[in-house]
Amino acid sequence: MINVIDYEMGNLRSVEKAFERLGFEVRVSADPKDIETADKVVLPGVGAFRDCIHHFRDGGFVEPLLAHIDAGKPLLGICVGMQMLFDESEEFGRHQGLGLIPGKVVRFPSGMVENNERLKVPHMGWNNINIQQQSPLFVGTEDQSFVYFVHSYYCDAENHSDIAASCRYGDIDFCASLWRDNIMATQFHPEKSQAVGLNIFKNFGEL
Repeated sequence: MINVIDYEMGNLRSVEKAFERLGFEVRVSADPKDIETADKVVLPGVGAFRDCIHHFRDGGFVEPLLAHIDAGKPLLGICVGMQMLFDESEEFGRHQGLGLIPGKVVRFPSGMVENNERLKVPHMGWNNINIQQQSPLFVGTEDQSFVYFVHSYYCDAENHSDIAASCRYGDIDFCASLWRDNIMATQFHPEKSQAVGLNIFKNFGEL
């Protein structure tokens, strides 16, 4: 059973449909107790870090999620769901994250230029990833594969060993995916990344 956490801040139906298409048993649940009976958990996230982490804490999801991780069960964070795993974010002030991955979430600087063109923030659209280590999510995924991003803030990981894949936007190399033991996450949206994204979901579902 794959449990997608519904804390009112995620692209839930798209994630659910992707796993269903691959033949996995999946449920979207707003009940923290359902995390206890799940084999795997997906933590999605769309919107501002501040709102996401507040909804997540207010919904009573923190302790069940930590227990799930401590039990060695797989976790997949997506977009802001990945950012929430870090120590803190500077989006709309400084806000404490879950502290599972050392580092912080910072904004892309304004004024970045590439090929004599000013880059927009948010970083939105297709970009290629540089696979740094063979995360279980990337089995069968080629280095430099293109995936879909939508974000103005990126994760600045303290430990390079936590970075499974990076991506370059302007002069910034940021963490596009992380992997530490049973914790996996992507800054990009697998559910919007076509065949590459479906393969990532397949790998997670088969863990």
